[in-house]
Order: sequence, then structure tokens, then C-alpha cells
Amino acid sequence: MSFLNEDTNYDFLKVRKFAFALSAILIIASIVSFFTKGLNYGLDFTGGTLVEVGYEQDADLPKIRQQLDDININGAVVQNFGSAKVVQIRMPQQDHIENAKVSDAVLAALASDGSKVIKRDQSFVGPVVGEELKEQGGLAMIVALICIMIYVALRFEWKFSVGSVAALAHDVIIVVGFFSITSVEFDLTVLAALLAVIGYSLNDTIVVFDRIRENFLLMRKATPEEVINNSINLTLSRTVMTSLTTMLVLLALFFFGGQTIHSFAEALIVGVLIGTYSSVFIASPTTLALGVSKEDLMPPEVEKEGEEFDAL
Repeated sequence: MSFLNEDTNYDFLKVRKFAFALSAILIIASIVSFFTKGLNYGLDFTGGTLVEVGYEQDADLPKIRQQLDDININGAVVQNFGSAKVVQIRMPQQDHIENAKVSDAVLAALASDGSKVIKRDQSFVGPVVGEELKEQGGLAMIVALICIMIYVALRFEWKFSVGSVAALAHDVIIVVGFFSITSVEFDLTVLAALLAVIGYSLNDTIVVFDRIRENFLLMRKATPEEVINNSINLTLSRTVMTSLTTMLVLLALFFFGGQTIHSFAEALIVGVLIGTYSSVFIASPTTLALGVSKEDLMPPEVEKEGEEFDAL
């Protein structure tokens, strides 16, 4: 793969204005969708009951929905889970039925036509617990971003910390926007995937920043733009190969991992794609826009012993 060797010299910074414009469009679309459409929160956040049942033959989903309507189960989401014979039913809080009795009422309704129905799984999350999980999840992401900014500022320089956090916020907003626009269920596994995306994207960004720091000391006559562009090219093969191998694993999880981790794998797939893009086209160009230079990374001069006497 000749386009991935260390002799490549693509001018990534030449298209940084286009990249910023594209990212701005994606971020605006994500924010608008989030505040107008919202997220399709799973039971982890909304509270409610989940019942998983199995049939001897392929389940008739429209018939199941009608059976639930007949006993006034409102807002139920009925879908196959893993196979045509297994059905997952997600229901919000029901005012007219106690939470402990919801699953029994559902099983009785589904078996009313003589079908043999087996309850495979059941779970319940209260609305207070769901709200707490939502708040704690958001707080976890904010704390993670703050800690990352402090870490990068200490390891490199504050302009690099702003660039890295800008890229991470960019990734999180777009992934959340994807879930809002597509209405894919947003549950705790997706929240975990978002935190994993932050770690993955940061790792890519730190690799590039390390090379930028080295090149600022080695390429003393080069401009900051030339140094950053060269650094991105030198780490390009590592960035692309890491993303490709990670994507192979995630695609396997998405297609063969089962319905339980489907949303988790989907969030990571989108996150890895966006994270790879942002580590090249957002983090480093943002640092350049803030005016980073070799003076920012030069070690402080140490006054040699006896130097002040020589001056006299």
C-alpha cells in the first residue's frame, strides 16, 4: 500500500477550511436534531419493563401488537430479538397496571389464542433510576473531557489541549447526532461506547501530537504548517491501519454479536470513523489555528553555573 508509506506527502492542511465547514454542518445538524427530535432512549434511561418471550413458531408481530392493545398496554415496542421465534417487548410505565404484574399480564394476553409462549427474560427500571443514570452518564463525559484537557496541557501545551478536546467534543456530538437522526435506541451500552470513542480518538490524536512535538525540534527552519502536515503524513499509516483493524472487529460484532450489543457496535463504528477523521482534520488544524509554534514546545533555558560571573 504505497499511499501509506512514510514518504507520503499529502497536503492535509490545504483542505482544513473544507473540513471545518463539513464538521460545522454535521455538528449543527446533530445539535438541531438533538433539541428538536431528541434521542430514542432505552429503558435504562426512561424506566419501564422489558419482557423477552419465545414461540415455537415464527412470531406474528402485528398480532402481538394487537394483543397488547387489547389489554391497554400503551407505547409498547415489539421486535424480533435474534431470531424470528424470539420477541422483545419494551413498555414504558403503565398507569393502570402495577409494574410487578405487567409481565404476567403480557404473557396471559399473548397466550390467549392458545399459542405456547415462554418467558425468556424480564427486567424493570424505575423512572427515578433512569433519570439518575442519564445525569451520571452526562457527568461522566464532562469529567472525562476536563481530565483529558488537563492531561494534554501538562504533557504538551494548552493549545494542544484545546485542539484535542475540540476534536473529542466534535466526535461525541456527531455520534449522538447520528443516534438522534436515525432514532437508533440509546441505552447504557451506547453511553459506554461514547466513552470508548473518547479514549480511541484521544489515542490517535496523542500519537500525532507526539510527532508534531518531535518535528518542531527537528525541523527548525520549517513553518508550523509544514511541521504539522509532515507529522500527519508520518503517522498516516499507523492511523489508517489501526482504524481498519479496529473496524474489522467492530463489523464482526455488529453482524454476528447479537442484538444485545448491536447499538454498542454501531456507536463504535461511527465513532471510529469520525475519530479517525477528527484526529487528522480537526485536532491538529485547530492547534495550528491557535498559533502553535516551536517556541511553545522548547524546553526552558537553564542558566549555567558561573554564567553570571563570566558576564561580569
